[in-house]
Amino acid sequence: MNLKSYMVVAVIMTLTTLSCTNKMKDNNPLLVKSENLYGAPAFDKFKNEHYKAAFEKAILLAKNKIESITDAPQEPTFENTIEALEFAGMELSAVSSIFFNLNEANTDSVMQDIALEVSPMITEYSNDIMLNVKLFEKVKSVYEKRASTNLTKEQIRLTEETYKGFARNGADLKGEARDKYREISTELSKLTLMFGQNVLAATNKFIMNLEDSSLLEGLPQFVIDGAAEEAKQRELNGWVFTLHGPSYGPFMQYSTNRELREKMWRANNSKSFNDEFDNREIIQKIVELRMNRARLLGFTTHAQYVLENNMAGTPDKVNTFIEELLSKTIDPAKKEVAQITKYAKSKGFAGEIMPWDFGYWSEQYKNEKYAINDQMLKPYFRLESVEKAIFSLADSLYGLTFTQNNTIPVYHNDVKVFEVKDASGKFISLLYVDYFPRESKRGGAWMTTFRDQFFYNKVEHRPFVSLVCNFTKPTENTPSLLTFDEFTTLLHEFGHALHGMLAEGNYPSLTGTNVVRDFVELPSQIMENWATESEFLKSFAKHYETGEEIPQEFIKKIIDARNYLGGYSNVRQLTFAMNDMAWHNLSETSSTSDVMEFEKAATQKARVLPFIDSVCMSTSFGHIFSGGYSAGYYSYKWAEVLEADAFSLFKEKGIFNKEVAESFRANILSKGNLEDAAILYRNFRGRDPRPEALIEKFGLDKL
Repeated sequence: MNLKSYMVVAVIMTLTTLSCTNKMKDNNPLLVKSENLYGAPAFDKFKNEHYKAAFEKAILLAKNKIESITDAPQEPTFENTIEALEFAGMELSAVSSIFFNLNEANTDSVMQDIALEVSPMITEYSNDIMLNVKLFEKVKSVYEKRASTNLTKEQIRLTEETYKGFARNGADLKGEARDKYREISTELSKLTLMFGQNVLAATNKFIMNLEDSSLLEGLPQFVIDGAAEEAKQRELNGWVFTLHGPSYGPFMQYSTNRELREKMWRANNSKSFNDEFDNREIIQKIVELRMNRARLLGFTTHAQYVLENNMAGTPDKVNTFIEELLSKTIDPAKKEVAQITKYAKSKGFAGEIMPWDFGYWSEQYKNEKYAINDQMLKPYFRLESVEKAIFSLADSLYGLTFTQNNTIPVYHNDVKVFEVKDASGKFISLLYVDYFPRESKRGGAWMTTFRDQFFYNKVEHRPFVSLVCNFTKPTENTPSLLTFDEFTTLLHEFGHALHGMLAEGNYPSLTGTNVVRDFVELPSQIMENWATESEFLKSFAKHYETGEEIPQEFIKKIIDARNYLGGYSNVRQLTFAMNDMAWHNLSETSSTSDVMEFEKAATQKARVLPFIDSVCMSTSFGHIFSGGYSAGYYSYKWAEVLEADAFSLFKEKGIFNKEVAESFRANILSKGNLEDAAILYRNFRGRDPRPEALIEKFGLDKL
């Protein structure tokens, strides 16, 4: 997943850490020029007491710049209006990029309180820009003359995107409607933060402390060791299991104790539902506010508002896409569930397969059918080796080298920093990697930036990219060994990182991952394909103890098993997309009073396992209620069509083919939002994507 902080002023549309001008006299380390290499953030100097003051000062500076643009007597031009706006909030963007990213990756209760306090301040500033009549008239003047003035293609694009940003954020509203827009956007900024904080708190609160070793039956040694280490860190006896991915996932796959699996599953699937961190009322408020905001802006639903700006264009097109893909995958998914059920019964299981059973029995079946499992594979996927291999892949494809720098400050001891350079030795980016779970970090994996790429005063500022994950920790006796899913996840996030690192352009709001939602996952998802390529696996996968290369038979089994549960996995993702669209394509909210029942009805057609009362996915669905994927979760499947079609060219020409890689870099990775996504894709592929490519990739056309 690609993460951006949506608290920043809409005109900027990006997070940067551009240092403030020398004219600013301030001892706040967030507001002075960094003395670190490349101007890297001075994480070693930032303290909680600096943040609010930095926000207040940065907002004041930005307001002064906006006022100078608005009050300028000269005729509006691209330079004195559009370009000036692009950089007017750069100090605020710099502070925001630090604070909101750390609030996701290394937060505490003080930071969370600060976030709730400063978020409305930023929203108010954003509204002051978007609802500034004089400013909008100047933007509109430049926009209307864009074709007749001597602007470059990039300048025209920025002008169009700036004008669209104003129009989509209330610039045309009048009187009470403007006031209402302000009220809604301020409230939404608070509620989305509260939603995420509740999910983190609910995740951290649950632990399952086992002191009887007989309850560990079926768990691989790496899972037991991790649980023992977790207990030790908490000063508890025995073994501790949590809802963080490296603990929860393997427990559900391997534990033979059905009662404990059910306990874990119910806890994970009822986070922030009917507990002290309950998000149900927050969801209802968010949904209603988003719907009302859409209406103010001339749309019937929030989905219409969001999708106008995406490749898909309309809710009808998204729903048709979901329906068509569901129709092609639901029967294969049901067959897969039936096969797992039949297998479980052959092993003595009685009754109906429940959601807390499916992970266990599907893993057992996979192990028997393909004779492959994480316990066999993990020794060959030592984190350091995987990291090196992915860096080497980036070198093979794009000529990039990665050198660790131990002098650049980091925000946590787990974090490492790499200098990234191209084949000529040119500095490309800093890459921060933060691999392991902790209570101060939310779950999942994501890429973000502390600074995007851009030029300012004819000086290029290269990006600072961050990868944040929650992988299996090393223990006293074992290094961090990745599951195959974790390996694939790292490839995915690294694809986002490449999109950010290889950016080329003048304006930060148009570079890197600042693209439409249903295009941003193409660079990440295409990278996952290398996880099942024999030539790549052979290049690095060696046993961490013996140095033995991964056996060819293991590689064959990995490849044979890559489409295992392909139908089920597709339907599961479509379930999330259906739930998202149901919440955000509402024109009235009378049907949402019972969050669980609403979710149940929305996902009924995609259900292949029994529905369980008293649990609810929506209350912890951070992607759509606290992230940037509202009315956009479908984009994972949409982009999967793009990547399946795009990777077919690598398969045809060679998975390390530099000509194809250079075309992908030139037409996709480096271009950001300089052109419409559909045009960028056609420039790379020579045609529109073939929707059939995804079905063929999963072998579902043969089922």
